[in-house]
Amino acid sequence: MAGPGALTPAALTPERLLRRLEWRVVRRLDGRLQGDYRTLFRGAGVDVTDLREYEPGDDLRHIDWNVTARMDEPYVREYVEDRDVTAWLLLDRSPSMGFGPVDRRKHLVVAEVAATVARILARGGNRVGAVLFDAEVERVVPPGHGRTQVLRILEHLLREPQPPDGARRPTDLAVPLRAALGLVRRRSLVVLVSDFIGEPGWERPLGMLARRHDVVAVQVVDPREFELPSAGTMWVEDAETGEQILVDTDDPGFRERLRAAAEERQATLSAGVRTAGTDLHVVGTDEDLVRALARIAELRRRRAVR
Repeated sequence: MAGPGALTPAALTPERLLRRLEWRVVRRLDGRLQGDYRTLFRGAGVDVTDLREYEPGDDLRHIDWNVTARMDEPYVREYVEDRDVTAWLLLDRSPSMGFGPVDRRKHLVVAEVAATVARILARGGNRVGAVLFDAEVERVVPPGHGRTQVLRILEHLLREPQPPDGARRPTDLAVPLRAALGLVRRRSLVVLVSDFIGEPGWERPLGMLARRHDVVAVQVVDPREFELPSAGTMWVEDAETGEQILVDTDDPGFRERLRAAAEERQATLSAGVRTAGTDLHVVGTDEDLVRALARIAELRRRRAVR
């Protein structure tokens, strides 16, 4: 089974989902990571302790450009890591998140990832806030402590999205990213969880956010977005715009064009996220959440020691 439990979406409440994740995901992550979540969920330190000359492999975000200009040599800031961290979760609630298998659509994976990250951070005494968005910012949950804060975020995430007024508007990731630039003042951990389906133009605000904060970009995908099953002629609807087209899923040429277009979009997306200064981590609706988060932890650990 791909998901961490067997409850149907209709039976989910914030408390039930959180208890299920605590038992089936958080405990297993404890065993895999042996309690060291720093490279997965902890941000970089925020207090500057020293300056030194740049060395190959240093994080370019730590370059002190003022000192670099005066010395005519690149210098980087060294930090001491705080005991506590404030985290902000930017969570996609757009119509395209309703895609996926009936028992684990993409919006449920968003809730699972958000709740797991928030619970682990809150358990360590850290503060967690959230920005829920679709075509615009839907709700801001101010940072708070403890298990109650995790339930508060889940309560909003598990509510059915409101149907759009009039014509649907494509998701614009730049909107929540700009909102985060205004909301998040002190250097924090920012976790963006989305399928990244929407309007272009989000790379610049993501880059600005990544220069100020430790940003983790998580893309939620469903395998059928890359390869449709062979099921004859059917109407396919764009969840973001409502546009419908008739397609023949038995046509090998159509299936190949669909796969090639999806792979090209994915390559462009990954390059854009890298250009913004962070990495793209992919979590599938058919994937075990523990394995997915452990993989993210390992990739972030490698990046931290480069």
